[in-house]
Amino acid sequence: MSAPNDAAQTAQPARDALLWIELLLRQFPELLAELAPTHHSPSAPPPAAVRPTTPSPGRTRAEREEALRAEQLHGLTPSGPSTAPLRLHVSDAVRDITDGVVELDEAVHDRLRLPRPRRAQVAGRLLRVAALLGRAADDALLVEHIRDEVRRMARRCTRALGAAEPVVRVSGRCPWCDSVSLRALPARRAVLCVNPACRCTDQDCDCRTDPAHRHAWGVGEWARLAAESGADLAELTGSATDTADREVRR
Repeated sequence: MSAPNDAAQTAQPARDALLWIELLLRQFPELLAELAPTHHSPSAPPPAAVRPTTPSPGRTRAEREEALRAEQLHGLTPSGPSTAPLRLHVSDAVRDITDGVVELDEAVHDRLRLPRPRRAQVAGRLLRVAALLGRAADDALLVEHIRDEVRRMARRCTRALGAAEPVVRVSGRCPWCDSVSLRALPARRAVLCVNPACRCTDQDCDCRTDPAHRHAWGVGEWARLAAESGADLAELTGSATDTADREVRR
């Protein structure tokens, strides 16, 4: 009798995981492109000719180049009037995502008792994980882990690319300033009031002393916020959920 419930429990996380994978497949190449110099000096060596000084063991040449592309630029100053700026936050994101995808691929294979996966670049490993979602359907913990990890990496990729954080309008009025200025920030799992003049009565809240700060409500305060603002709790929860559907549609 529990089989239908188990299937329902894993269906949505698996669907979300697939959407996050698709988003990461689309954005990760853009992240790699951010590391490429915008100008090249005629005498500067091409990036492909530079190799990491300490290659990671167990990785293919292509994987090392993808994961450590930033190290191919660090410490290099091409001659000529133009130089490429170092993008350390992009470099860190590339390495984190690359390592994360490798670890996820290996963890999924281990959990499903499959042979150790062959080496591949990020896109190949993501496609491999996506292809295994069907086999993982009976393991709710595994499906949720895949979704959570891919979502984390996709969100980091989005932030590194400088994309604006999604903001969703929430119905109801702010309990403090009575304006229709409540907004949900799904990535932060928070709701805040965007009215610059809003000030709460909490002595410890920075909105009283910092004009740039906005009063925010965490997940544990949403039921009370809905009651005080006139918002619908289900709508509020849905608006503040960090979903792949919203990101894919952007």
